[in-house]
Amino acid sequence: MRILLVGAGGVGGAVTRIAARRDFFDLMVVADFDEARALSVAAATDDARFVAARVDASDQHAVEALLTEHRCDVLLNATDPRFVMPLFRGALAAGAHYLDMAMSLSHPHPERPHELTGVKLGDEQFALGDAWEESGRLALVGIGVEPGLSDVFARYAADELFDEIEELGVRDGANLTVDGYDFAPSFSIWTTIEECLNPPVVYEKDRGWFTTPPFSEPEVFDFPDGIGPVECVNVEHEEVLLMPRWIDAKRVTFKYGLGQEFIDVLRTLHKLGLDSTEPVRVGNALVTPRDVVAACLPDPAGLGDRMRGKTCAGTWVKGTKDGAPREVYLYHVADNEVTMAEYGSQAVVWQTAINPVVALELIATGAWTATGIQGPEALPPRPFLDLLTAYGAPWGHREM
Repeated sequence: MRILLVGAGGVGGAVTRIAARRDFFDLMVVADFDEARALSVAAATDDARFVAARVDASDQHAVEALLTEHRCDVLLNATDPRFVMPLFRGALAAGAHYLDMAMSLSHPHPERPHELTGVKLGDEQFALGDAWEESGRLALVGIGVEPGLSDVFARYAADELFDEIEELGVRDGANLTVDGYDFAPSFSIWTTIEECLNPPVVYEKDRGWFTTPPFSEPEVFDFPDGIGPVECVNVEHEEVLLMPRWIDAKRVTFKYGLGQEFIDVLRTLHKLGLDSTEPVRVGNALVTPRDVVAACLPDPAGLGDRMRGKTCAGTWVKGTKDGAPREVYLYHVADNEVTMAEYGSQAVVWQTAINPVVALELIATGAWTATGIQGPEALPPRPFLDLLTAYGAPWGHREM
């Protein structure tokens, strides 16, 4: 297998450190708009299978050319969601498989944003479903940790643990702190603003997809491995758009443990218009407010040495088995001390990066075979969960 990895930043860098320990591929081209960063990430592996290249992820034709030049079988997108569509189309045009960890962007309903969906996450990608099916190639969308592993958990629960599912509820919480910073998000603030301030989407079988105001339906969820109770709220996320396509459930939700301080900061950014992606003139320059906010905050990938604690991603499932009610939480915990010591990656970045590497290995070995656009819940869960454990990243199962 020959892989084009686009995006040498935090998650992309962690992908290379994880993949360097595996032997399922022959070449990984690490490509980034910043060629120096790509060179640094590739060189750090000390592995001749990794080479660097420069590419503009917004330029579909440049992406096609790079795939063709290096005869790559698959494109792994490790950029933020703004670049999904040119990369997605570039892989299709070049005849390569495609994987991403975040899907094409949504656009709220113009008149009733807190009731009705507009353009949903992934709609632009699914519009090309016939073309992908005809290509005979696989577009595996949303294969990070959330979405990704959370969707694999949902498939596993549907296949092996439940006869009927009342609710699939992704629940994400952490007790991470960052020394020396009053406010330092552990993941891309650009993406965090996008998903937290957009209207959250909820799915109900008899209603379909609908939206609510941001931060709705707060609940306290007790997370495992010493993290404990965390208040979680509705947030827009891909799982709610993916799971109902392949799994029969009466309700699907995604709730994130943001914390009141984080919510207050996001609300303030929104009030001031600093979440906007529309350029504004400052003197002779045009800048987007959200890019300015991101530039003023520390790079999450570089916070590992200052970070303490654990992060947990998982899927809570409620339903029945053999006529009796059942609730389980299937989860994965990453301890920042461990991920920094073993991989030099902070916990949130590492936990996201390991899952596409596992998926790539399953595709390379033929354990996962499919064509067209597929979510992680469309594929057999056992091979993924077994290989994840073999990578030294075991998952948990808690009866509730």
